Amino acid sequence: MEKQKTEGISFFEKNLTLWVILCMVAGVLIGKFLPDIPVTLARFEYARVSIPIAVLIWLMIYPMMMKVDFASIKNVGKNPTGLYITWVVNWLIKPFTMFGIAWLFFYVIFKALIPQDLARDYLAGAVLLGAAPCTAMVFVWSHLTRGNPAYTVVQVATNDLIILVAFTPIVAFLLGVGGITIPWNTLLLSVFLFVVIPLVGGILTRNYVISSKGEAYFNSTFIPKFNNVTIGGLLLTLVLIFSFQGEVILKNPLHIVLIAIPLIIQTFLIFFIAYLTSRKLCLKHDIAAPAGMIGASNFFELAVAVAITLFGASSPAVLATIVGVLVEVPVMLILVRFANNTRHWFAATRND
Repeated sequence: MEKQKTEGISFFEKNLTLWVILCMVAGVLIGKFLPDIPVTLARFEYARVSIPIAVLIWLMIYPMMMKVDFASIKNVGKNPTGLYITWVVNWLIKPFTMFGIAWLFFYVIFKALIPQDLARDYLAGAVLLGAAPCTAMVFVWSHLTRGNPAYTVVQVATNDLIILVAFTPIVAFLLGVGGITIPWNTLLLSVFLFVVIPLVGGILTRNYVISSKGEAYFNSTFIPKFNNVTIGGLLLTLVLIFSFQGEVILKNPLHIVLIAIPLIIQTFLIFFIAYLTSRKLCLKHDIAAPAGMIGASNFFELAVAVAITLFGASSPAVLATIVGVLVEVPVMLILVRFANNTRHWFAATRND
């Protein structure tokens, strides 16, 4: 069983929480003792977008987009129930429960601990996480729960397409409800930069390599070359972000824990909504488990990118999205264990 839990997840991915913590420490120390570095890097921006961070974010997102086979969408109609669950949970439930849970904790339960201006920013970061369902790490979670790989691809591919049209209005609506004014042009620019461009680039690259070298080469040789690029880009981005965030963190170290609490509660809630609904509708485990994992985990790369673009790299809203990165891997591994231990709840599948 231990082999099943660790097979398919790289050394960097398996220890992502540790690397995030180390990057937090490194970034804060740079901001504290080498302040000229973040000050200099902050000057390189265009239309409120940090150019160094944008480059690193593209390194994170582009390899993920190459993995998605959009041709598989043609098989959607053969067994759509799992897709319906994914779509409803990810787009009609998750963003709004994230807003509600985060608002409850930041504005009510933690009112005495978090100033209102920080609560507003933390809420914005949580909303960005809630509106961005996972598109990359879910392949790992699906693998660890022996999910149906072809079906997982369709779930992810359709989510990526929905992000293009649903992410912006949902985020704008919820941030507006939370009292945060968001310029639509900036939000649309974020989606264009960090979804559309890498998505198109990934599709073109995938099609070119497969047409010239074949799908076997693409999967076995080409894609593995990028295995650590996404994580490396993420970690370097975190160092930069935390160098900008150093003062906020040093003044509010307890806030890391306070932000994590509603994010963890939301993760468990969304997983069980999707997972138990799948069980109620008699879906097989190899479809139910990935459905739960997609909703529970986040496209935190996109959330971080949009938070930086909207609020600036030094904003507490960015800190909230980074805490999402910090808690995701350990929480998702707990849910992987739970899904594997409850396989008997579902009808037998070809993987059993």
